[in-house]
Amino acid sequence: MIREYRTIQEINGPLMLVKQVQGVTYDELGEIELPNGDLRHCKVLEVNGDNAVVQLFEPSAGINLKESKIRFLGHPLQLGVSGDMLGRVFNGMGRPIDGGPDILAEEFRDINGLAMNPAARDYPNEFIQTGISTIDGLNTLVRGQKLPIFSGSGLPHANLAAQIARQARVLGDDAGNFAVVFAAIGITFEESDFFIQDFRRTGAIDRTVLFTNLANDPAVERIATPRMALTAAEYLAFEKGMHVLVILTDITNYAEALREVSAAKKEVPGRRGYPGYLYTDLATMYERAGRRLGCPGSITMIPILTMPEDDKTHPIPDLTGYITEGQIILSRELYRKGVNPPVDVLPSLSRLKDKGIGVGKTREDHAGTMNQLFAAYATGKENKELMSILGEAALSPTDLLYAKFADEFEKRYVSQGSEENRSIFETLDLGWELLSILPKSELKRIKPEYIEKYLPKKEG
Repeated sequence: MIREYRTIQEINGPLMLVKQVQGVTYDELGEIELPNGDLRHCKVLEVNGDNAVVQLFEPSAGINLKESKIRFLGHPLQLGVSGDMLGRVFNGMGRPIDGGPDILAEEFRDINGLAMNPAARDYPNEFIQTGISTIDGLNTLVRGQKLPIFSGSGLPHANLAAQIARQARVLGDDAGNFAVVFAAIGITFEESDFFIQDFRRTGAIDRTVLFTNLANDPAVERIATPRMALTAAEYLAFEKGMHVLVILTDITNYAEALREVSAAKKEVPGRRGYPGYLYTDLATMYERAGRRLGCPGSITMIPILTMPEDDKTHPIPDLTGYITEGQIILSRELYRKGVNPPVDVLPSLSRLKDKGIGVGKTREDHAGTMNQLFAAYATGKENKELMSILGEAALSPTDLLYAKFADEFEKRYVSQGSEENRSIFETLDLGWELLSILPKSELKRIKPEYIEKYLPKKEG
């Protein structure tokens, strides 16, 4: 039985204290009825004896302490899920905002799902094509992986996120069984409109579920949005058997909201003012991705975050790096050179890339060309630094070829624009084309038979 209380004692910003409650639990949803009949929503943050602290989803203005009533609904925040979610746009609370009808839910799910049981996990080992050479060729994304993108303020991570959402697909028999769940967290109205219009323009909206939470929405909604997205993804992956790519942007806004709520609760702050449980909180989200034994579907996750002051040691990228399997790092230096997307290849890493490449997945020469491109680009950058200090005359002819390779690599391989969608075979062929700049004797990381088979023959 739902009870109503008229014991609202105090309001402090987004928090409200309710006294003399019974049977109320953590994370339970509540409704506040104002004297004029308006409804506001809240959730329980803390229960101490018969006192409950709740957080409001809407502004507290107009709530009369004596005359307002509150009732607790007996369940946490839920999302109604259905296959009809594909092609729809929702706000951060899971309500449709695209002008279409409400979803006819097949079931209602608690958005605070559990991390996947390690014993039930299947090892990620199947390739996902994003159409972006620096990811597909060098930092391969594998089905069931968590691969974050570390960006900086002002870098084009929104364009990259939209490009991945548009272009990503799985190869082979499962190609038609692929969906994207896109959660935009704490973004501006212009960014939200960009994502919606871009997906509609390219037709990607048909296989996408889009959640958008704006910067002026309440902090508690910002905390709910990624969990809404993951709940939708779990339903599509493990009930409908689909391969789902979850893109979360921007995790930094999520962590800021967590810090705001923690400060309002007067919790002891941890590093840089973030709550001490930030690692645990991020892990409860990230670890919901993966593949389950005996289940055809999978959830692959790309969380995107902006590093404050481009600092990789900041708590958000630092903790994200611990939990996930690698990182793609965007470079401000490359962005200034006009390289788009400005992926910094050398510090970027996909720890599972070796599991998703090779015969039957991409192509037999993938591993060798990947290693050779990494090595040649690193050598070329070193030689360019030497050239700037000692002058061109100090470098041997081979050193100069490596320097030329580094320039061409950035110009043609890394930089591909926001609209170009390269297949993995186009990416590999482009890698061979660039390696042909170097003498054949320098290709020491590739098997000789692959060099004979794939290296373009020089005319004359």
